[in-house]
Amino acid sequence: MTRDLEEHRRTLWSIAYRMTGSASDADDVVQDTFERATSRPPERVDEPIRPWLVTVAVNLARDALRRRKRRAYVGPWLPSPVEDTALDDAAPSPHARYELRQSASFAFLLALEALTPSQRAVLVLRDVLDYSVREAAAALGLSEINVKVIHHRARRTMAAYDRTAAPLDARLEAATRAALERFLSALLTGDVAAAAACVADDARLVSDGGGEFHAARRPVVGADRIARFFAGLQRKLGADVRFAVRTMNGLPAVVAEYVAPRADWGPRFVLRCDVDARGAICDVHIVVASEKLVGVGAI
Repeated sequence: MTRDLEEHRRTLWSIAYRMTGSASDADDVVQDTFERATSRPPERVDEPIRPWLVTVAVNLARDALRRRKRRAYVGPWLPSPVEDTALDDAAPSPHARYELRQSASFAFLLALEALTPSQRAVLVLRDVLDYSVREAAAALGLSEINVKVIHHRARRTMAAYDRTAAPLDARLEAATRAALERFLSALLTGDVAAAAACVADDARLVSDGGGEFHAARRPVVGADRIARFFAGLQRKLGADVRFAVRTMNGLPAVVAEYVAPRADWGPRFVLRCDVDARGAICDVHIVVASEKLVGVGAI
């Protein structure tokens, strides 16, 4: 039985991650799903177990999301960055509204935060996994009418994302990598003006320390303020840091580790950005909280 379950681990994890935006929560959901499969297995042993596992995982993830929403969080919340290799993109449906790669992007996961847990579950099932109304209703224990209403409201909330979302294609990947490299080069040489020139005037920086490490409690807005923010960090923490550029959540991101970290400052972090149509950085995300970095390998 355990061997049969293991072949579904990556699929279940990737679904739970899209549901919660948290790598650690996804780990817990998969573990709890497997425990339920061994202690209370499905009655129909002659049917494939995967649909049953997905149903259990989605409902457990919905519960985990509800618990997380009820808890107070120190500072801004960001999704857990994860390496693309952790996401199971096998057999995507050509009829799904959102591609699997897109549905694991930071922009998509942040847009999902505006949904209720039930709206998120319905949207993931219907528009990512391409479940029918009947299948989604059976999976979530809802009526078909209720699923249709929840789905309509979820799509209405996602309308702003749908209007502005850029496809995760080779062009966007190249533009993001180029912007990151220009920005890092300017910061490493101490050229604050050049760093600011890489950033859009109305750009926002959000950092997530989870109350564990120092991080900005409010977004930093504006090119000059963002450039000065990083310059100040470099003065405080020094430049003795090693880093690597990896593809995370569909786009290039920087994984960094301080050689001699200071107390109360995160020893490692992930820095990622989104770029606008001109290739300027319009959003910067820094994830420092150690719980958020469980899906990020060491350099």
